[in-house]
Amino acid sequence: MKNFGIVLLVLGLIMTVFTGFNVITKKEVVDLGPVEINKEEKTPIYWSPITGAVLAAAGLVIIFVGKRK
Repeated sequence: MKNFGIVLLVLGLIMTVFTGFNVITKKEVVDLGPVEINKEEKTPIYWSPITGAVLAAAGLVIIFVGKRK
């Protein structure tokens, strides 16, 4: 359980600092033999920093509860 708590803590801290990222996908628009036209689409994925804080707090609770046993 201690390892799971550490993972939650680190993940929560990272999610608090970085509140999102973009996923880039390429789509083929036109394909005329040797000529290709591609389009890049950016899809943003965001979350609240509160989510990261809750995960970090849960990780700390799991670490401290695991030490008691």
